[in-house]
Amino acid sequence: MPTPLDESSIRTAPKVLLHDHLDGGVRPETVVDIAREIGYDELPAPDAPTLAKWFRDSADSGSLERYLETFAHTVAVMQTADGLARVAREAAEDLADDGVVYAEIRWAPEQHTEAGLSLDEVVDAVLAGFREGEQAAAERGKRIRVGAIATAMRHAARSREIAELAVAYRDKGIVGFDIAGAEAGFPPTRHLDAFEYLRRENFHFTIHAGEAFGLPSIWEAIQWCGTDRLGHGVRIVDDITAGGALGRLAQYVRDKRIPLEMCPSSNVQTGAAESIAEHPIGLLRKLQFRVTVNTDNRLMSGTSMTREMALLADAFGYDWADLQWFTINAMKSSFIGFDERLQLINGVIKPGYAALRA
Repeated sequence: MPTPLDESSIRTAPKVLLHDHLDGGVRPETVVDIAREIGYDELPAPDAPTLAKWFRDSADSGSLERYLETFAHTVAVMQTADGLARVAREAAEDLADDGVVYAEIRWAPEQHTEAGLSLDEVVDAVLAGFREGEQAAAERGKRIRVGAIATAMRHAARSREIAELAVAYRDKGIVGFDIAGAEAGFPPTRHLDAFEYLRRENFHFTIHAGEAFGLPSIWEAIQWCGTDRLGHGVRIVDDITAGGALGRLAQYVRDKRIPLEMCPSSNVQTGAAESIAEHPIGLLRKLQFRVTVNTDNRLMSGTSMTREMALLADAFGYDWADLQWFTINAMKSSFIGFDERLQLINGVIKPGYAALRA
C-alpha cells in the first residue's frame, strides 16, 4: 500500500526548490540574535515568537507597504559577513530538514553593503554559509545541494554590474541571475544590457514576471529579454479562456516548456491568486505547463516546501505521482549541469517517490 499522503510523509519525500529568497527565509530567532549583536533596535517585536507572528500578519495584511517593511528588518540584520553566513547556513539546514535535496536560493548582493562590505565579500559570505549548511546537514544524514542566484533590483541601475558578478562566480556557487522588485513601472527591458551580456556568456537567468503585473511583463521577459524561467508567471492564466483554449503567448510558453516558478501561499498573500483552491496552478498542471512549486519567502508566508505541497494536495487531490511530477519539473528546470540533474532525478527523486508509492 502507498504511504498515506500527509505533511509528515511529504516531509520525507525528496523535493526541489527553485524560487526561495534568502532574506525572506530567515529564522525569527536569528533576526532577534543578530539585531541584538549589531545594535539594531527597530524590530517591531522583542522576541522570536512575537516577531514571527508580526511577519506573518504583515504579509497577510493586504498592505504592500507593510509587506515590504518586513524585508527592511531581515535585510538590516544581513549586513555583516558573519550575519550573512549564518543566515545562509541556516537556510540550507532548514531546507534539508524539510526534505529538499536541491535548492536555488536567491538574494540581492547590492542590498547588503550598507555596513561597508564589498559585493565580493557579500557573495563570499553567502556561498560559505551555503557550503557550511550542506556539510552540517550531511553530518545529520540529510542531503542537500544549494545553488545561488544573484538578484538585481529592477528599480535600481546595477543589473549589468550584478550580472558580471554572477558570471565571475559561476564556478564557485552562483548558478544563475534574476531581477526582482516592483514590476509595474519597471519593465525587464530596462535591463536589456544585462540580459544580452548573460546570453553572450552562456549564463542562465530567470526574471520575476507575471505576478503583480500581467501578460506584457511575461511577454517582455521572454521575447525581449530571453529568460530561461518565469519567476511566478501566474498571470499567464490571463491568456487562457474559461474553456481551456490557449492564446498565442500561453501556447508559446507551454510549447517551449518555459518553467513557471509558482509560489502558491505567497501568490495568495500578494493578491496574484484568490486562494490556494483557486490558484492557477491547478489549471496549468492539467494543461501540462512546466509548473514548479516553490516557497518564495518562508518567513513571511510561514511556510515550507512540505506545507506548499500539502496545501496543493488538499486543494486539488494530488497524489504521489503529482508531487513527483512537480519535483521532476523543477529538477529539469534547474540551472545546474545536465549530468547532475539527471543523477538527482534517477538516483534520488524517482527512488524516493517509488518507495512512498510502494
